[in-house]
Amino acid sequence: MDIIFYHPTFDATTWINGLQQRLPQATVRKWLPGDNSPADYALVRTPPLAMLQGRSALKGVFALGAGVDDILSQLKQHPEMLPPGVPLFRLEDTGMGRQMQEYAVYTVLGWFRRFDDYNLQKQQALWQWLENYHRDHFTVGILGAGVLGSSVAQSLKVWGFPIRCWSRSAKQIEGVTSYHGADQLSDFLHGTQVLINLLPNTPQTVGIINRQLLSQLNHGAFVLNLARGAHLVEEDLLAALDAGEIKAAALDVFATEPLAEQSPFWSHPRVTITPHNAAVTLPDEAMDYIAKSILQREAGAMPEGQVDITRGY
Repeated sequence: MDIIFYHPTFDATTWINGLQQRLPQATVRKWLPGDNSPADYALVRTPPLAMLQGRSALKGVFALGAGVDDILSQLKQHPEMLPPGVPLFRLEDTGMGRQMQEYAVYTVLGWFRRFDDYNLQKQQALWQWLENYHRDHFTVGILGAGVLGSSVAQSLKVWGFPIRCWSRSAKQIEGVTSYHGADQLSDFLHGTQVLINLLPNTPQTVGIINRQLLSQLNHGAFVLNLARGAHLVEEDLLAALDAGEIKAAALDVFATEPLAEQSPFWSHPRVTITPHNAAVTLPDEAMDYIAKSILQREAGAMPEGQVDITRGY
């Protein structure tokens, strides 16, 4: 069994050694330009066209992240990059769910307890109690009800907030009010106090968080974007913040990364920024999943996490 590995920034040695330990029957190598030797599986992030093109013998391609938009965008320009019939898999969780939970719980509780307001008061040397929010009215709405969205919903549910989710197709999550489809999006938005975005990046979701959507949230709502910068129309969010329609935002992802020094987000008092690290790929957890999936594939089964190319996730 031959496995090829490519990632523009990861240490290949760590992954090669780790996979070799988990799959001693396999030969794992770093792919380099000009390498046309046989391969059964490919582990990739933003792979060069030459790495995958023509490899019809591949039994699976594993994207080294929860999102596959980098690969799908390449496929639009070069559909021959992924040979027909070769399945593409993504990391559905592998430790990312817990990281997203940590980020969401920390942020939502901070807003609920008004720590953002107290931090602004601190800068003014102002000692003043603020009225608490009512938990029953602090509804958290999650865009996206996949593995990560469901995980975040469960982590926030234990704090007693009303939780709702919206997805393309109907989902059932215990204790969570579910909405689905374009016809139910407005119903989902009305009454939502905190909007958390965990949607997949598809042509249908690009720019979905715009002024029209934001205007349907509760006045003074909060926005947390943990998915992709392409989902958010940044100018619309800034306008809503400046108008007081949106009280605060926490952003981990942006349309252009790194975020430009001149971006008004840096200086906005109601915006919190992190450098696209809400959930990172954890090598050990990811390699455990990949090794298990390869063994399933070798046994004739189809592992979890297969991407529907037409849907984009």
